[in-house]
Amino acid sequence: MSAFSLNRRTLLKSAAIGSLGLTTGLLTRRPAFAADLTIGIIYVGSRDDYGWNQAHAVAAKALAAVPGVKVVEEENVPETVAVAKTMESMVELDGAGLIFATSFGYYSPFMVDAAKKYPDVQFRHAAPLWTDKDPKNAGSYFGYLDQAHYIDGIAAGLSTKSNKLGFVAAKPISSVLSNINSFAIGARKVNPNATVQVIFTGDWSMPVREAEATNALIDAGCDVITCHVDSPKTVIQNAEAKGVKSCGHNASQADLAPKGFITGAEYKWETIYKQYADTLAKGGELPNFLSGGYDLDFVQNTPYGAGATPEAIKAADAAKIEMKAKVPVYVGPLKDNTGKEVIPAGTVHAPYDPWIDQINFLVEGVTGSIT
Repeated sequence: MSAFSLNRRTLLKSAAIGSLGLTTGLLTRRPAFAADLTIGIIYVGSRDDYGWNQAHAVAAKALAAVPGVKVVEEENVPETVAVAKTMESMVELDGAGLIFATSFGYYSPFMVDAAKKYPDVQFRHAAPLWTDKDPKNAGSYFGYLDQAHYIDGIAAGLSTKSNKLGFVAAKPISSVLSNINSFAIGARKVNPNATVQVIFTGDWSMPVREAEATNALIDAGCDVITCHVDSPKTVIQNAEAKGVKSCGHNASQADLAPKGFITGAEYKWETIYKQYADTLAKGGELPNFLSGGYDLDFVQNTPYGAGATPEAIKAADAAKIEMKAKVPVYVGPLKDNTGKEVIPAGTVHAPYDPWIDQINFLVEGVTGSIT
């Protein structure tokens, strides 16, 4: 994760400048886009997966509605030479001037090589992988979903009856751990008796293991289930079928759980996509790094479902205001779940502190192991 942290330090400088120039007037007026701007968007899975890919597809739909912008999409593209061929086709046949490669494995060598081959085309990747050694017409964008998971935790902590919350996670890497920890910190802030039990499946898309993990958490007494996997569909559907509540991840799963859905942590890629398009239309240069959270409208929470109690809604709404104001989640003193102090008293880690990207522990109140 060292490269991730270095990139984020660069981001804190470039995004502050880039987002200032990009967002000016964006949300207050209708931008005049160039008539010939074609944008290509590539998905590793199905556009309607109720997860990672759908979050991008929702943004693509919003972008396609902007006058003067044409969007071309391709789904189910493997992280192989297949994505290189897709990018080549979008440039050569569709005339794409900007390509969004939305899966982690698309970046190197495929997107990097494409950027070298087509220096007049802009390429952007949905993970913070770009470094200053990479082509200048390439870059990364990202939204920090830990802030929205903190709000999920607030809502979950006030919607549980058993005080046992379950979390189905793919892998114990820092981006996943920060989501788990933020969820737990939020839950325990409003409900000190709440605990979070975590089960790791081992990979991003393993529906059978996700179902098994969900059922095991429910059998252990968890009455609210959430997750960090590519497609939360299996987790949310199983929770609903067993009569327990749920919080979503990546995109909206509200319609999968009409009785038990509370809220969910969503990426709002639309904000980033429109900023890029607006900048290109005006002849501007895209930043190589662009990222943020609630304060930049890059992440959001799904509208409340029937599983959210009135107390949960009130507290979660207050937490949204805090996140927009960049109120920190990680404040000392804080211990991990082995009793070790990980944040001393008096220490505060701001929302974009690179320290968050190096998290390698589970906080107190979380049952589970990362080893």
